[in-house]
Amino acid sequence: MPSPSHGHSHSHSHGPAAPVSKHLRKVIAAVLIPFATAVFIGMVVLWPGGAPAHERTGVGFDRQTQQGKVVTLAQVDCKSVNASQVPPTGDTSTPEGREAQAAQTGECKKATIEVTSGSDKGRTFFEIVQPGAPRQLAKDQEVVVAYAPDAPRDLQYSVIDVNRKFPMALLAGIFAVAVVIVGRMRGLFALIALAVSFSVLTLFILPAILQGSNPLLVAVIGASAIMLIALYMCHGLTARTSVAVLGTLVSLLLIGLLGSWFIGWAFLSGNTDDNTGLIHGLYPEIDMSGLLLAGVIIGSLGVLDDVTVTQTSAVWELHQADPKMGPRALYRAGIRIGRDHIASVVNTLVLAYAGAALPLLLLFSIANSSVGSVANSELVAEEIVRTLVGSIGLVASVPVTTALAALVVSADRPGTPDTTPAAGPVRGGRGRRRKR
Repeated sequence: MPSPSHGHSHSHSHGPAAPVSKHLRKVIAAVLIPFATAVFIGMVVLWPGGAPAHERTGVGFDRQTQQGKVVTLAQVDCKSVNASQVPPTGDTSTPEGREAQAAQTGECKKATIEVTSGSDKGRTFFEIVQPGAPRQLAKDQEVVVAYAPDAPRDLQYSVIDVNRKFPMALLAGIFAVAVVIVGRMRGLFALIALAVSFSVLTLFILPAILQGSNPLLVAVIGASAIMLIALYMCHGLTARTSVAVLGTLVSLLLIGLLGSWFIGWAFLSGNTDDNTGLIHGLYPEIDMSGLLLAGVIIGSLGVLDDVTVTQTSAVWELHQADPKMGPRALYRAGIRIGRDHIASVVNTLVLAYAGAALPLLLLFSIANSSVGSVANSELVAEEIVRTLVGSIGLVASVPVTTALAALVVSADRPGTPDTTPAAGPVRGGRGRRRKR
């Protein structure tokens, strides 16, 4: 899934939730504690203990890499360095002919690359950059080099990418500072929850799948753990958050069922490009269609969290504004808010997937393929199923969560409030004091 992880989220700032009765808290705990316990046991049972070791194939991402730096850069004649192994055909009407002609007659760059990490630190090698190459090099530029130990010494190292660590780290730092400045403590807790979610993904979900565990089961348990940690850490250990957790859980189950059904019905293998082919070659025991379904579930989680928290908070605020409203009136008012949210979020989800698949769509456009032919291809069909299944779960989460919130907040028994402060992040702003 192109990772739309391409996640959609909003920062919701709501006032403190009104305390609910001890009876209602016990009912919610009776549902959530067994669920959280099952998730914890599932993680313990399926805990992988790290990714399995394998011998590197030297193909794609499965290569030994080191850091390097461009020391010198000189202009050379392409023909003198034999940049093109294909002699010019004279026919420049084809891309191959034009490329070969340019390589023979143009000016190439000869870069001297120094290896700056690993056992061969300080070793240099040459890289020829053709004028039409998509990746051009500059002096003092940091690069990523691949190491092939079985190749002849002069061909053991080659440049495969540029080093983008600094700009990426700087952008992440700007994002973190912006979140903390605007969100204050709530923003800080959101960043901590994001780090925990990424840890669950890298330490549990990915290694467990590589170890051969069922991808769907791993995704459901991992997504549930992320949901519990992120929601309670960001929004506090309250009844309102618990209702959002329940709504998200029901929607995730719906997405899992629909995704499993339609992926099987449409005969989607999940093995559609070089990367998935390499994964299947290295770990043939992995169920690739199950991996596709796991991606659908994890990719939908961020959007679902956003919608369920918003709907629950809306119903709670409506109840505080008019405590006389019954469950039906609360549901009708809450669903009107939800319809506006659905319209914006579904559009965001679809555009996120379309943006990720834009190069693929351009290729089909160049080939003058019909809409039916494009949609029928497995590459595009995967994205369509991913988008529509996630969107159906998203749409369903609005009435489900709104109904749960309306029932829970209406079922509260007044007169026995639990005034114990809710655990969770400290909220900015001054709350109103209730008269005792």
